[in-house]
Amino acid sequence: MPTVSVRFRGSLGTELAARLDMPALPPRACALFAHCFTCSKESKAASFLSAALAEHGVAVLRFDFTGLGASEGDFADTGFSSNVADLVAAADWMRANHGAPAILVGHSLGGAAALAAASRIPECRAVATIGAPYEPAHVKGLLKSSVDEIVAKGEAEVDLGGRSFRIRREFLDDLEGQPQKDAIAGLRRALLVMHSPLDDIVPIDNATGIFVAARHPKSFVSLDTADHLLSRREDARYAAAVLAAWAGRFVPLADPHRIEGEAGEVMVAETREGKFTQAISAAGHSLRADEPQSLGGLGSAPGPYDLLLAGLGACTAMTIRMYADLKKLPLARVSVRLRHEKVHAADCAECETRDGRVDRIERVVTLEGDLDDAQRAKLLEIAGKCPVHRTLHAEVTIPTRLG
Repeated sequence: MPTVSVRFRGSLGTELAARLDMPALPPRACALFAHCFTCSKESKAASFLSAALAEHGVAVLRFDFTGLGASEGDFADTGFSSNVADLVAAADWMRANHGAPAILVGHSLGGAAALAAASRIPECRAVATIGAPYEPAHVKGLLKSSVDEIVAKGEAEVDLGGRSFRIRREFLDDLEGQPQKDAIAGLRRALLVMHSPLDDIVPIDNATGIFVAARHPKSFVSLDTADHLLSRREDARYAAAVLAAWAGRFVPLADPHRIEGEAGEVMVAETREGKFTQAISAAGHSLRADEPQSLGGLGSAPGPYDLLLAGLGACTAMTIRMYADLKKLPLARVSVRLRHEKVHAADCAECETRDGRVDRIERVVTLEGDLDDAQRAKLLEIAGKCPVHRTLHAEVTIPTRLG
């Protein structure tokens, strides 16, 4: 999925660095991702989740808050309120350049900021939080003994995750002054609360507080064994899959180019999303076809020859399985690898044609199980009897007419 680096003006007038994760096809919706406290747009949670959402057709903007990552500004000048305002500025940039975000996603303190910012982004229809605190002031617990020094001296250098940050008393005052309960109760958007019961940074009772304070429609999903930072790719992908499925009830994520063919036929139609992108309806299932970028396509789906090989490979494996089960052979698993190429007829020992070029499909069948040599040889023979194989070798007519 393509990722584009962009910059836009933040709430304090400084330039903020961002990445826009785009799906291979034109996006079905736009989302805005807010990272955790003192994290960045490059955190595992931000990058994994954004990439996974892009796979579901959602364009995601993730950015560094003022004074963090590659963004300009002094972190000491920021606070929770400026983070919320940065989110609104990011939404303004998306609205002007790609489309306003319909989905806000926030991780940890970014989740609290997303809840607070939603009312200032009119196009937002759904908000998802991941490991978010019920009250922004929860962050004070991460500052530990430095709180007294900040209050007494007005500011202090605080070590967070091995990095030093200068934090001022205004930052603490801003956290305490947030009407977060009112913001959640007045959200007026669909809410998804995701939290791990093993989170030792923001305990799961924070999720309870958010869920109870919110009005319907609201949902809660346990992230099971995930850590607070969502550092494992499989946890981020799971969260993204749940989020995409959930958001589809409130944001139109369904394929706008889905087509329906008649029973017994395959239907193919251009989507016009790319030069070659095709929507396919087959046996009640929706597929896509495309060409690689090297041939002028978007590379968003298998090409025509890929689908042809897939059909032959599937038919081969099915036919072998049917025979093995019928004869009660100890076949544990069959897999088929195929490759198509055009070769000079003179270089093809098994070809009858001797001039020009011919199509050659190499098929490698792997048989797993306690099979003897005779059984393996018979199953390899059966591979050549699959219906698609026979069709490719038989005389085929393709009458074509205008519809």
